[in-house]
Amino acid sequence: MAEHTIKAFDQEMDKLRGLIAEMGGRAESAIEKAMLALQRHDKVLAAEVVAEDKRIDAIEAEVEKLAIEIIALRAPMANDLRDVIAALKIVGVVERIGDYAKNIAKRVPLIAANQRTQEPIALLPSMGQVAGEMVQDALNAFAARDADLAVAVVERDTVVDDFYNSVFRTLVTFMVENPKTISECAHLLFIAKNIERIGDHATNVAEMVYYAATGQTLPDRERGGAAAEG
Repeated sequence: MAEHTIKAFDQEMDKLRGLIAEMGGRAESAIEKAMLALQRHDKVLAAEVVAEDKRIDAIEAEVEKLAIEIIALRAPMANDLRDVIAALKIVGVVERIGDYAKNIAKRVPLIAANQRTQEPIALLPSMGQVAGEMVQDALNAFAARDADLAVAVVERDTVVDDFYNSVFRTLVTFMVENPKTISECAHLLFIAKNIERIGDHATNVAEMVYYAATGQTLPDRERGGAAAEG
């Protein structure tokens, strides 16, 4: 490519990465706010998470448009093409992560503000924190083309899965011992599953980053929800 074309391509890729970073930051914030709203039973904060999801959707559309323009106008090859394709895939996954945070926030008003379910609710923030950190690290790996960090994210998925299994057992036991909490615990199970799916999607992003950085796929590993959804 001519020098001015290379410079234009680099500028467009910087813009693409910047948009993905913004989108990821908003998704991470949505996870954090949704968990805080759950802990505090803060309906206003939960509503903010739902409303702010529209910006995540808008950035996704902007990234898709820019990526397609880059492919059409710059005809990138090899490593550059892998980066653009990875960006296209990653924004779709990050959009889903934002949706999961929104789904969690939507459950907050459905859970009564009382002490009956405070014990199981207390288990979820740590799980949400790990999942949120996985999202952050996966996107940092993309920005830095860091294959090692991507591998570390993939390996951490088992932590979220273990959290989910523990939360699931705790909530089922809690429902058996406190039948009046069944409805609320069902909502909490839904929330726990959404957090688990966030971890799966962060793992998917990390796998895409690894491929974009190395040109190779990660070795087969035991997969749970990520394999089911593809």
